[in-house]
Amino acid sequence: MKNIKLTYIKLTFFLGCVFALVLSCDRELSDEATFATFPTTAEVFIDAPVGLTDQFFRSFDPAAGANTSGFGVDNNTFYEGTTSIRIDVPSSNDPNGNFIGGVFEDRGAGRNLTGYDALTFWAQGTTSGTIAVGFGTDFDTLEGEPSYDVATSVQMTSGWKKYVIPIPDASKLIQETGMFFFAAGGFDPLGDGPNGNEIAWTFWIDELKFEKLGTVSQPRPIIFNGQNIAQQTFTGSEINIVSQGLSIKYDVAGENIEVSGAPAYFNFVSSNTDVAIVNQFGIANVIGEGATEITAELTGVEAEGSLTVTSSGALPLAPVPMRPAANVKSIYSDAYTVVTESSFNPGFGGSTTEVTEVGPPGQLVQVYANNNFTGIIFNNPVDATTLTHMHVDIYTEEPGTNINIQIRDVGANGEIETNIFTGFPDGDDKDKRFDATGLTVGAWTSIDIPLDGDLATQRNNLGALILAGGPDFILDNIYFYKE
Repeated sequence: MKNIKLTYIKLTFFLGCVFALVLSCDRELSDEATFATFPTTAEVFIDAPVGLTDQFFRSFDPAAGANTSGFGVDNNTFYEGTTSIRIDVPSSNDPNGNFIGGVFEDRGAGRNLTGYDALTFWAQGTTSGTIAVGFGTDFDTLEGEPSYDVATSVQMTSGWKKYVIPIPDASKLIQETGMFFFAAGGFDPLGDGPNGNEIAWTFWIDELKFEKLGTVSQPRPIIFNGQNIAQQTFTGSEINIVSQGLSIKYDVAGENIEVSGAPAYFNFVSSNTDVAIVNQFGIANVIGEGATEITAELTGVEAEGSLTVTSSGALPLAPVPMRPAANVKSIYSDAYTVVTESSFNPGFGGSTTEVTEVGPPGQLVQVYANNNFTGIIFNNPVDATTLTHMHVDIYTEEPGTNINIQIRDVGANGEIETNIFTGFPDGDDKDKRFDATGLTVGAWTSIDIPLDGDLATQRNNLGALILAGGPDFILDNIYFYKE
């Protein structure tokens, strides 16, 4: 969409640790066994990078809008010593990228940070802009390894100030390579979001290092935003706990600091493991019928919040489409060949939606959770000039589920253009809006939407479906057809 988006990436990274080899249940560990150890270097940047990769700073992906030209070392402005890190944040209309972000990585195999309780740094800015900061992010992660990243946001001041990022459980950080990350966008002087008035600004960071402060206390872990919630689901589904408010609050020398922590810091417990189990990535896999309560603890402290999962068993199959393939242009269905690949999780700014594809081959469906608004973006426009309807099958477990479906024609330029004030199409775009209401609970409801209204004479460049509301539902058999 033409809305300005600040996007930045949560990446997993490699954790290496050595396991003891035990030959039998009553055999003790050999005296000759040794554990791998890694440097305990605390400093990340003290007048110069300390033990970091040769490139020192690795930018976020320019393809996602990241600006790679605003990072440097400043010899004129610093808190202590002779230099500092200088970050020039671009404005929203900078042709080289509308935000800046990057990662500092350890040059070696990683560092042992178990002796520290926080990452600290001094910083100041030319305005009171907010930046995202943290550690644990690493571009060189091995797939399938747990992440121990930590993130928070801090607001710059016009004078130097010390910032503290608590470590949730330092005992996990035996071999850490992600030393620091940051991300920042243009500062909006009106305070009302990305509206084209965002201006460029600058901030400096100095004395970046890990410390044992001794003032990080009273951890208060939180899951599901501290709420005790319930969710009806089915066997074979997944619930992403990370997306539903996973954080830790601390008292740091009398100041309240809140960070988001990777799920691997937490110990998740399912009261009935025949119904659901939670892995180290914070994904609850529903494996059976019945009910279970999912809770968590962090370093022995019980987390606030819980999730009660009730599984009704296996998801019933959606109705098998019977229309002739010659009359169909399919977007998503096992019954037809798709006419274009599509993005089912486009990452719209402000969207809270989680989308997961589940099911065995031939029975795949798209599961939507916590939807406020999202889209299905076609890789190539669909010419539906000769077609008359769009079909979709919807399944929900929640009474009162209502979904607004917008079928978008993207016009001659092939771009989705939306008025940021009204939400309606701009330029030569048109849409058809339909409210899917009265959905049957615990069963599939088939919906057929006429391509009429504003689309009656302009449906040759269909480029997306916008989905609002729900918030929890499942989709299958999405296709255009003619009677």
